[in-house]
Amino acid sequence: MSIRRVAVPLVGVAVSLTFVAPSGTAQASITAARGDVQVTRGEAKVPVAEGYGGAVSTVDLDASKAALRVLEQGGNAMDAAVAGAATLGVTEPYSAGLAGGGFLVYYDARRGKVVTIDGREKAPQAMTETSLQENGAAIPFDQAVTSGLSAGVPGSVAQWELALDRYGTFSLAKALQPAVDVATRGFTVDQTFHDQTAQNADRFADFTSTAALYLPNGAPPPVGSVFRNPDLAATYRELGRRGGRWLYGGKLGQEVVATVKAPPVRPGATRVVRPGLMEVSDLKAYRALERRPTKIEFKGMDVYGMAPPSSGGSTVGEALNILEALPKAGLHEYLEASRLAFADRNKFVGDPDHVDVPLKELLSDGFAKERACLIGDVALPSPAAPGSPDGSYGECRTQGAAAAGGEAAEKPEGPETTHLVVTDRWGDVAAYNITIEQTGGNGIVVPGRGFLLNNELTDFTFGPAPGDPNLPAPGKRPRSSMAPTIILKNGRPLLAVGSPGGATIITTVLQILVNRYEFGMSLPEAIAAPRASQRNAAVTQAEQAFIDRYGAELTARGHRFAIPTTPPVGEIGAATGLEFLGHGKVQAVAEPSRRGGGSALVVVPGKLTR
Repeated sequence: MSIRRVAVPLVGVAVSLTFVAPSGTAQASITAARGDVQVTRGEAKVPVAEGYGGAVSTVDLDASKAALRVLEQGGNAMDAAVAGAATLGVTEPYSAGLAGGGFLVYYDARRGKVVTIDGREKAPQAMTETSLQENGAAIPFDQAVTSGLSAGVPGSVAQWELALDRYGTFSLAKALQPAVDVATRGFTVDQTFHDQTAQNADRFADFTSTAALYLPNGAPPPVGSVFRNPDLAATYRELGRRGGRWLYGGKLGQEVVATVKAPPVRPGATRVVRPGLMEVSDLKAYRALERRPTKIEFKGMDVYGMAPPSSGGSTVGEALNILEALPKAGLHEYLEASRLAFADRNKFVGDPDHVDVPLKELLSDGFAKERACLIGDVALPSPAAPGSPDGSYGECRTQGAAAAGGEAAEKPEGPETTHLVVTDRWGDVAAYNITIEQTGGNGIVVPGRGFLLNNELTDFTFGPAPGDPNLPAPGKRPRSSMAPTIILKNGRPLLAVGSPGGATIITTVLQILVNRYEFGMSLPEAIAAPRASQRNAAVTQAEQAFIDRYGAELTARGHRFAIPTTPPVGEIGAATGLEFLGHGKVQAVAEPSRRGGGSALVVVPGKLTR
């Protein structure tokens, strides 16, 4: 074990730190010159790190190191979040990329304010309520997923530019440089990357550009090999030089549209691949938006989340309000609060620029109490009916039969999307969900550019479903489940957390918060604990460890459980989080094993000494 002492400026204050290199990791060299901190680490991926001067947690070591590199260079949390997201587009390309989108919740320490940036993909102007239907019925889901029709107008690049312009200090080119470096030199293929490639191999093989990149020699890259993406490195370099206009109406955008409208299907392939509706004019019209976050009070804390078109902030917030209205909150109550909140999500939440979302009432204490009074000793019949968030609250009531919108038929869900958290020496905090939707997006690589297109428009309700708030429409953003969350206590950051996992994102974040603040777990314990996901369905998805530990007790109360069958089988979510421990110390936490385990890093590991 190596111990070193170094003076490091933290939020404008120089303190003495003792650095203890944790067992199982390489030694670190630390230098402090002109206020900069440089740390060199080994290749071990660890799920928990504590220290000072900034921290990051992602699912991937290369992405965590890219974000940390930005912090070491003097960048802030927003600069690091963009760098980390772009690097995930290299190393986690089936979950993130420049042709995707996302939601970012950010605490700006200088202003003492939480803001959010909506980079959600949009439907093309040619898309209508019936675009995902044929002969009066929904088109087959697999035909929608692997098609140009599912590709939404991408939002990530516009989001990165808006985020850096308003809250960052780096240029886009500088923020993209770590990702350029990783794409150029390559990264080591792990089991997760190999398995995700293998799971997508049949559809990847049907597109010439995708097969050439991700199926070298006709097969997934073997574990332990080095995977390089020079096309993506060149794309990032050019994007940094030209800026977002290169995508939003320029040559890159023209290539994206050409790929959407005429996917490069392999000659002889029998797959039905539908062309898309996107035009260059849709790209020119796209704007990332700064939106007001959702906010609730829970146990004396302020919980901030992402407002519609994400359903994450509203559904997590409503469920927490319901739990706080109950005399006690155990696992049964957690499942029931989630059931009721999902009933309301499905009925009322969509793109607020197209539908009237009663967000204030969904997050009101009165509505929560009215919903909480429905929870008894046994599980509610499923699907539960939605409530009536109308501002007039009293006795227990619902809107009526479940057919009014309580349960929507769920599409196949996977571990798609990814999430990162980062904080800097000044106390800024980012919680950032990035996605291209299904694992592997729509399966189509833009020829010569090294990135996959999203299939985000499959998040719309296919229909027919009159009155559904999430039906497609021209320029509409599909409802999302992404739930990046930041918690403040007395106006200062306390915790940040988020996860991938489709609609299970909401329950994963909710359960972590319940574990932490109702059950008294530490943040590493709360993230590692076995999970269950109740989304207003007759059967609750649950990990085997959850069933083994709690199944008998909860089954006796009317709950039914099934293990998730989508890859990776048996897992729910892959969370990342930060907790602020006081005196400038932060704990970064990632999954110890789900999705191959995550990577938590801090700028200066150690203990504060005076």
